Amino acid sequence: MTKLCLFISIVFFLLTTSPAFSENQNTPHQDKSEHNFLESSKQGERIFKGLVLTQTKLKACISCHNISYSDTLNWNPSAWDIAHSFSNKELSDFNSVLNAPTAKVMSEVHADYQYTEEELTHIKNYLLRLKEHGSEDTKPTVYKLILFLFLGLIITLALIDLFFTKKIKYKFITILIFFAALGYQIRMLGEDATALGRNQNYAPDQPIKFSHKVHATDNKIDCRYCHTGVDNSKSAVIPSANVCLNCHSIVREGRNSGKFEINKIHAAVENNKPIEWVRIHKLPDHVFFSHAQHVNVGKRECQECHGEVEQMHIVKQVEDLSMGWCLDCHDKTAVNFNTNNYYSNTFKELHLKLVREEIDSVRVKDIGGRECARCHY
Repeated sequence: MTKLCLFISIVFFLLTTSPAFSENQNTPHQDKSEHNFLESSKQGERIFKGLVLTQTKLKACISCHNISYSDTLNWNPSAWDIAHSFSNKELSDFNSVLNAPTAKVMSEVHADYQYTEEELTHIKNYLLRLKEHGSEDTKPTVYKLILFLFLGLIITLALIDLFFTKKIKYKFITILIFFAALGYQIRMLGEDATALGRNQNYAPDQPIKFSHKVHATDNKIDCRYCHTGVDNSKSAVIPSANVCLNCHSIVREGRNSGKFEINKIHAAVENNKPIEWVRIHKLPDHVFFSHAQHVNVGKRECQECHGEVEQMHIVKQVEDLSMGWCLDCHDKTAVNFNTNNYYSNTFKELHLKLVREEIDSVRVKDIGGRECARCHY
């Protein structure tokens, strides 16, 4: 009996000290730790959004730092940006940034902010959760789909009544309802098919809050200083971070955005990682377009296609860039034959017609602007 008890004791000791058993024992602690983190992050979210019972004159974080997309430029870093920049830093670093910033813009904005260590921990945990899971996505609207299905139901009922039930006395009413619903469905399909692949008014968030108004209008920087390929290349070229550093190696703090956005440029160069700008103006792959042909040879201004970019904080696609829009421009735009030797050597017959006053001008369409192979080959 004594030997049996000793054997059971040894087996129990071995089980309790084994890694597998210890892992199982730690599970409740891990669950508790995860629960505490989740509760802390929820409290941090309430603080960030200002949903606290304590009366304060200070603005909530969300009043300056966006959680969701906005089509109006907010110079302050978004919550997502802050999460990626500070979530892995020590609490002491986080405290110095929030409670005692040294940068000029932040010191003015964060004046009188004094979060406790506990509150900072909650906010930091919320940002960590935001970094891992992101903000809540806006649910897509389904109103058009519901309307399309409802019209389909009307069409079905009209057909059933027309051939089987015959509840409506006058057939022309049923036929009118049928064609009205069918016509609207066809119109919806046509509009959506036409808009497929077009991004008019597209204005995405960029990895760095870059304002063309500040650079091109306020600071008088020529477009060609950054977009060096616009005269001689198919693409206008997006400048590298090193081009930005030509100015921002000296200008380290913006009047509106402080140091946060400019620091992203330096981080990209130091980490040898390109800035992943989001492309806005994009034609289908089967379309050829050359900036050199339009800007250098055709003498077109940037604003004719891109709108008044020099006045934009957030760049958006102004035109739909459809084939019809391009052809309409080719039909209306007159070519300057008199000062461009390319045209005089290539289209001699048209020059003779101009000299003989048989025509008063030459449009792009007259020199192949409507030929399919010019853009599709």
